[in-house]
Amino acid sequence: MTQPLRWLQEEIADRMLQKLDIVKLEVRDVLLIPEFPGRYFSAFKKRFPGARIYGVYEGDPTGIEALRFKALQLWRRLFRGGPSSSLAVYLKSGKLDLPDNSVDLIFSDLLLQDLADPRHFLQECWRVLKEGGLLSFSYLGPDTGKELRALDAGVLKLKNLLSPWDMHDMGDAVLGERFSDPVMDMEFLHLDYESDVLLLADAGALKLLQTAPTKTVEKGLLPQKLTLEVVYGHAWAIGKHLAKAQDNVAYIDINQIGRKTR
Repeated sequence: MTQPLRWLQEEIADRMLQKLDIVKLEVRDVLLIPEFPGRYFSAFKKRFPGARIYGVYEGDPTGIEALRFKALQLWRRLFRGGPSSSLAVYLKSGKLDLPDNSVDLIFSDLLLQDLADPRHFLQECWRVLKEGGLLSFSYLGPDTGKELRALDAGVLKLKNLLSPWDMHDMGDAVLGERFSDPVMDMEFLHLDYESDVLLLADAGALKLLQTAPTKTVEKGLLPQKLTLEVVYGHAWAIGKHLAKAQDNVAYIDINQIGRKTR
């Protein structure tokens, strides 16, 4: 997610926090992925006072955003914030820079649509979550920007999101990676435009364009709105001591079997 749509990350983060209102969870350690400058961080500290917050930040902030981000990092260190790492490092290594069973909550805001292998991300989340921990996520579904795909192919060079998973695909994947009690929902947001320039800037930020147009698009050809399909979900990491099922059989370590005593 690039700077032109930072406001969208903020808005979705607010909606995700509202969805957590009904969730009872004791949180000592939180992972934000991606972490970005904004007011939502203070909302996190208010929601989970005393929690240590780790972050995987997106890109290299510049200008005023860089100053704000450095101030945020300092504030985090002063108030029990955990270390931050770069999203680029994760994308290269495929590993979150955290030990196994280290966080109670992973909060992932509009990331999964940009990952070539969301299933691997779910596996990493399972690895770093503590027993009873919660994964909360949002991402853009395949109907995002459907107005652009309805255009004549010669108007714009478009591309699909890296992960064109709909809500049902993601729900199946979450269950397949051993998470429990997934809750999925979806909503459409509609952005209205009075300027083709602004629409193209947002389409680029959403990574819907292969390349920016090399010439001005004839007036009236572009739509005046964009649809965003926003998918939300959360699921629990429960039963981490159980081995992954093979051939529909789950194997339990003998040390996990105890005798009931009076």
